[in-house]
Amino acid sequence: MAFKKFIIRSYEGHSDRAKVEDLERRCKVGPSESVLDTMGDPMCRIRNSPIYIMLVAEMENELVGVIQGLIKMVTVHTHPPKDMAKVGYVLGLRVSPHSRRNGVGSSLVQRLEEWFTSNDVEYAYMATEKENHASMNLFMEKFCYTKFRTPTILINPVNSHLFEISSDIEIAMVKVEEAESLYRRFMGSTEFFPSDIENILRNKLNLGTWVAYFKGDSDFGLDGKVPNSWAMVSVWNCGEIFKLKIGKAPLSCMLFTKSWSLIGRMFPCMKLPTLPNFFSPFGFYFMYGLYQEGPLSGKLVRALCKFVHNMASRSEQCKIIVTEIGGRDDLIHHIPHWKLLSCEDLWCIKALNNEGTNKFHELSNTQPPTTLFVDPREV
Repeated sequence: MAFKKFIIRSYEGHSDRAKVEDLERRCKVGPSESVLDTMGDPMCRIRNSPIYIMLVAEMENELVGVIQGLIKMVTVHTHPPKDMAKVGYVLGLRVSPHSRRNGVGSSLVQRLEEWFTSNDVEYAYMATEKENHASMNLFMEKFCYTKFRTPTILINPVNSHLFEISSDIEIAMVKVEEAESLYRRFMGSTEFFPSDIENILRNKLNLGTWVAYFKGDSDFGLDGKVPNSWAMVSVWNCGEIFKLKIGKAPLSCMLFTKSWSLIGRMFPCMKLPTLPNFFSPFGFYFMYGLYQEGPLSGKLVRALCKFVHNMASRSEQCKIIVTEIGGRDDLIHHIPHWKLLSCEDLWCIKALNNEGTNKFHELSNTQPPTTLFVDPREV
């Protein structure tokens, strides 16, 4: 049986918007069949990036596939010059269920890689769930991507109970200029740190940057001074650009949810955290740029997480707080999260030009660094 012909072209907002949204609804994501509601802007996940594109596959006036890509400069160790490289991120690959195994996904990836190459991108990379075997087979077997990093996604529900923060801890919001200076100074050498960090910090979706330190260290920031122990975090409001909805959940998760709610109603004195309703559209906050330094910084990280939770609890739409850290990062011991909701991510990478190929073996075979900077624009 011959495959029907399709064409690959750029996304056209006026005529394609409704068709792409319909395609998203038909392509439920992940084992829980999550649905992504882009609230009328299918390009919302890439629009805040320096350079981006969205391609669609069209067959007989029907959109049967879509893919998005963005380009930026990031820190890549051992890469000349100055450990910086131009990378392209692949995301949002969707193929209509009735058009799969028809070459649509492969054609979209190939065309996007051609666009990367035309813009002098040295590495292309993508992220997927470890259970997404179809995606892994496409990228790793057909397009020769290599497993690169396995960051951990930590998820914590937001509930109505406010957390008490220790009275000996000071939490202060810092100005954008100071935040940029701190990030470049202390995280500039972190793998995948974006060169345009100032654009992230000035973006309207960025709610701010906060530092935590003990109240005896009141001279924080004066003449570049930092205390012996301190911590920092920034918060990105993903709920302003898209909403999530869980289509279904494993039986064990549903039983746990019902049991937890029942115990909470029977014993209100226990003040159990309330579980959000994940089956209606909800937004979330993304904590990024988490940094700690000093022997007592773990306590400060926990205080910052409580602070962000209390801020999120005042928002009607924010149901969870998400962060993503390196697979070997000690921060995991200090960030509140539910193991039931959290998971391990998989990043795969591929060299696109000769210079990238020369460094690719060294890059992909080195031991993963402890820390990893996850750009909130790519969530």
